[in-house]
Amino acid sequence: MPTPILMPALSPTMEEGKLAKWHVKEGDEVHSGDIIAEIETDKATMEVEAVDEGCIGKLLVTEGTENVPVNKPIAILLAEGEDASALTDATAVPAPAAKKEAAPAPVLPKEESAKPSPKPEAAMPAVAKADGARVFASPLARRIAKDKGVDLASVTGTGPRGRIVKADVEKAKPGQAAPRPAASGAPTPVSGPAIDPRAFYEVGSYEEVPLDSMRKTIARRLTQAMQEIPHFYLTIDCELDELLRIRKELNAKSEDGVKLSVNDFIIRASALALMKVPDANVSFAGTSLLKHKHADVGIAVALDGGLITPIIRSAETKGLAEISTEAKTLAERARTKKLKPNEFEGGSFSISNLGMFGIKSFTAVINPPQAAIIAVGKGEERPVVKDGKLTVATVMTVTMSCDHRAIDGALGAKFLEAFKAFVEYPPSMLL
Repeated sequence: MPTPILMPALSPTMEEGKLAKWHVKEGDEVHSGDIIAEIETDKATMEVEAVDEGCIGKLLVTEGTENVPVNKPIAILLAEGEDASALTDATAVPAPAAKKEAAPAPVLPKEESAKPSPKPEAAMPAVAKADGARVFASPLARRIAKDKGVDLASVTGTGPRGRIVKADVEKAKPGQAAPRPAASGAPTPVSGPAIDPRAFYEVGSYEEVPLDSMRKTIARRLTQAMQEIPHFYLTIDCELDELLRIRKELNAKSEDGVKLSVNDFIIRASALALMKVPDANVSFAGTSLLKHKHADVGIAVALDGGLITPIIRSAETKGLAEISTEAKTLAERARTKKLKPNEFEGGSFSISNLGMFGIKSFTAVINPPQAAIIAVGKGEERPVVKDGKLTVATVMTVTMSCDHRAIDGALGAKFLEAFKAFVEYPPSMLL
């Protein structure tokens, strides 16, 4: 029986993508692991590998098609011995319903609204393990699992990126069902403002620019973050004179061409402060807190029409030179949309620095699933009082946004106290 090739979910948050390029044509033989297409998401372009063997019977989506929903059939794969005559039934397989614009939820009686809406199992794009992780399987593997009575949540995938393939299901024993958690709610849709601004302006007095996929994602995720995360803010001033002096000396003595920026010191100080105050290195997970073992620090990078936050993993284990090199590489790859999902998703903390634009202070929106982000302003000369005398120092204002479900005021203050100590006396970063 022909197997539909579905639009893959290349990351946990992906809902749709652009089919940028086909690497195969109708009639080509493919094997598991072969590159068959390139998919553009809102933040990256990635190659898609075949998960089953066979012959490409039909390409259902043309190159350049945008907004292709995850799990929509994009091609038909014919098994050994099948020919084009088998395509008739395969192309009749209904695609998942297209996403609709957000509509007001119907008002239900109290008893009815308390009941979860039933969802047909066939509409589920992926099952879930007991820990909530999504399980990805090829269409053929899902069909065989259904026939054999195998719960895919109990199967370990050996295909590309851990995807479950035919051989994995054939080795599994039927009836070994793993417990499934209740399905989570659908992602928050991109909805317009309560009052349409078009009502206030004459037609022709403005140009309407449609949102691209990146801006749609930013709008949806930041709206969700502000609605779901109870933000509160803590602000502290850090003196930079000692840091600037040491930075100048290190750059002058650098033999490998590495030029440290103030942001490199901030990344290092943040990572060490998270290790010194580990209770601030957390994520809120509903009924528990995820306490991270490493400081995975995201750095906000501005792109044309949006931003992305590539992550320096285990930043507490890296020196300033390594952090500087990695940060520059990630930023460059981010601007060319070459990052992989694991390079910008997750993380335990973020830094947004607008000091280079002359901004003195600001607040930033927390980047889920993280619980905190610092907004870094410009370092500038300001009058300060030391030992009862007025003097001038280079001061930088830092504002920390905290998720109050995970971090309380005293804990956030403790983190900023540790951060300030590292920034104001950089040699302590070596201890």
